[in-house]
Amino acid sequence: MKDDSRGRSRQAAPEPPDGSDAAGWFAGRLPEDWFVGAAEARVDRDEILVIGEIRAPEGEFDTDAARAAAASGRISRFREDTRELRIEIALQAEHRYRRQVSWGVRIGDELELFTTLSTPVMTRLRQPERQVLDTLVAAGVARSRSEALAWSVRLVGQHADAWLEELRTAMQEVDRLRGSGPEL
Repeated sequence: MKDDSRGRSRQAAPEPPDGSDAAGWFAGRLPEDWFVGAAEARVDRDEILVIGEIRAPEGEFDTDAARAAAASGRISRFREDTRELRIEIALQAEHRYRRQVSWGVRIGDELELFTTLSTPVMTRLRQPERQVLDTLVAAGVARSRSEALAWSVRLVGQHADAWLEELRTAMQEVDRLRGSGPEL
């Protein structure tokens, strides 16, 4: 517990249980006919995002727009047809992992996420960083500083995937080494 300056004690929120086995748990729990291949489970401290690929609509399409409309319809049908069981599975996983479960579906290169968590993140930015966000807003790239910050994070994520993956791997190695060290 931490004491604040007014004499009250604060207790940090407990960390949720390790979610490293979530992909395996979902592989065992999800119906085998839902997805083409295994579903992906992306885990952070707030949410588990389950993404699976579904079969693309078959047949000839005159235009890319017609193909996209067929894919959108397939995703919509999947979402409606699986709603009750997805909710049941999500409740079980939320109890097990103490995180919200969200869903997404992929058809080819198209990804549609539904019921995803949007978490506010507090940050303090100095004037140069605020000016970057304000430039994005003024240019019409974003409607607000908050949206500009989210856009920036997505952009960095797209261009830094390899570096971020290397960093995550290094962090896992540090955790492994920390766990194998002497008990204090």
